Amino acid sequence: MLLILMPLLFLAGIIAIALEEKIGVNKAAVAVGMSVLLWVLFIIGGESFFAALPHSSLQFLGDINPNLFSLPVKEQFNLFFEYKIIESLGDVSTTLFFILSSMAIIEIVDSHGGFEVITSYIKERNKRKLLWTLSILAFLLSAVIGNIAAVIVVVTIIKKLMPHKADRLIFIGMLVIAANAGGSWSPIGDVTTLLLWTSGNISVLNQFTHLILSSITMLIIPLCITTFMFNKDERIEPNDFIKDDYVLSKINPQFKKSIFAVGMFSLAMVPFLQIMFNIPPFMGVLFGLAVLWYMTDRIYYHKHNSKLQELRVSRVFTRIDVPTVLFFLGILMSVAALKTAGHLASLSDFLDTVIKKPESLSILLGLLSSVLDNVALVAGAIGMYPIEASGAFAADGSFWIFLAYCAVTGGSILIIGSASGVTAMGLEKNMNFIYYLKRFTPLALLGYFAGAAVYLLLF
Repeated sequence: MLLILMPLLFLAGIIAIALEEKIGVNKAAVAVGMSVLLWVLFIIGGESFFAALPHSSLQFLGDINPNLFSLPVKEQFNLFFEYKIIESLGDVSTTLFFILSSMAIIEIVDSHGGFEVITSYIKERNKRKLLWTLSILAFLLSAVIGNIAAVIVVVTIIKKLMPHKADRLIFIGMLVIAANAGGSWSPIGDVTTLLLWTSGNISVLNQFTHLILSSITMLIIPLCITTFMFNKDERIEPNDFIKDDYVLSKINPQFKKSIFAVGMFSLAMVPFLQIMFNIPPFMGVLFGLAVLWYMTDRIYYHKHNSKLQELRVSRVFTRIDVPTVLFFLGILMSVAALKTAGHLASLSDFLDTVIKKPESLSILLGLLSSVLDNVALVAGAIGMYPIEASGAFAADGSFWIFLAYCAVTGGSILIIGSASGVTAMGLEKNMNFIYYLKRFTPLALLGYFAGAAVYLLLF
């Protein structure tokens, strides 16, 4: 009976996360609390589920404890639970350490003014041309540093350039679409693509070759339409990017460029290290963080100025968005609980009878990601559909590749549908749900289906 409550609790949690602004409770608190309760329900009511499992499916436990099947069922279940929760936490931790290290690298680069290396080259003042420049920049940056970090960087540029609210909102609305489009063709472009990659569902090369044209389509169609929101000769007033800042003025310009280069190189090399040496992604990005840590400590360790001490990595960690990391922990551990209890396998069997084509399922999940959290949806899909030897659900199969596109770009349909959209709202307080719904939801839908059509026509 208690196991039946698990999917209901998960659904209630997802709804509470979607209504975060209405109920006034941080989504991380909901996700973490939900994950604990789901595992508690399983340990209290899961013994009957465990007893029904065939011995062949428990062979992994028999290898660990040869006397397993001679023990009472209660003790067998306790061993099963302990193994599954440790295994789940281990799998989740690789993703969390990647996210945490990436956020630290971005914060180090930003606190040293490293992104001024990019902004110093932007001289365009025509609004139409600048829109294209910044949208393409967001598209490319998302593939290298992730769509959330790309939004932070480009929104910062926009706010420094745009004195008028109306202009900023148009640029930021298009930025969300561009960042998610760019995040869909890179394994580190979004948390969902990272999950698919680290789980072995997709590979870097196949993701790029199969999705780059669809992603460009998702970018270009809304961008072409948004361009006409400005008159041909509209220009913005010149504005300096770099403000007077005591800390930045004390940083050697060459060191600033070195920090930027090492940070970006660390993130960009992660997929290549995995391909060439089979190094797990979280280890690659942790090594990049260690290099930056060494570089900055060598400079600031013996400096007594309190403001310069804020640039040290030990202080940078205090500025990282820990609730976001805990949110992903809660979501991924919640999905792991549902998988362990057999709910995802049951849902998979049901969907197989209702939706015959895997591509249709990917499109549906993409549309749902505009309302529900796409991390939970993709993690659920990974749990529902084990990797097969061949067919759509094999590694690099059409379902997984297409899901990478749909889950990320589908989040652009509503501004609350993606972490990058929510981040943009947090950075620009004037951007709200209704404005985006009226101006950009139709454009995102058009781009989403156009990009999906490109994929289906080609593959």
